[in-house]
Amino acid sequence: MMDLILWRHAEAYDAEEGQDDLLRTLTARGEKQAARMAVWLDRQLPQGLRVLASPARRTQQTAQALGRKFKMRAELLPNGSPADLLELARWPEGRGAVLVVGHQPMLGQTAAQLLGVQGHECKLRKGAVWWLRRRERQGEHQTVLLAALSPDYL
Repeated sequence: MMDLILWRHAEAYDAEEGQDDLLRTLTARGEKQAARMAVWLDRQLPQGLRVLASPARRTQQTAQALGRKFKMRAELLPNGSPADLLELARWPEGRGAVLVVGHQPMLGQTAAQLLGVQGHECKLRKGAVWWLRRRERQGEHQTVLLAALSPDYL
């Protein structure tokens, strides 16, 4: 069994003219979103969890709200692909749980691919978490959506 938790960064300021997109920071609302989701996640997450985050400032700030160690991986930057994400997470062969803090559209494309959703992607709201589980039942591998939660509903 393996869990893959996809956490989209919380609300960030729009880029100012000439500003590097990777340096955008969370808004005050985004900081609150990250903090609310981090409290919920902290109660749910298993021990031994691996946490991976995009090096973008807004994803680092979102991950830091959780108060756990995380590794920054360039493969999770906004131009990354679902294949990059799944390889980093070691899905589906891995064991345990991996939390990935990243960006749209990569997170939504990954969720759509794993759930067999038609179209290119699912839309994850800013600060939202989608928790997927890979399990085996009666000799068949299944991907199950355990939770899809927006910080606005916490």
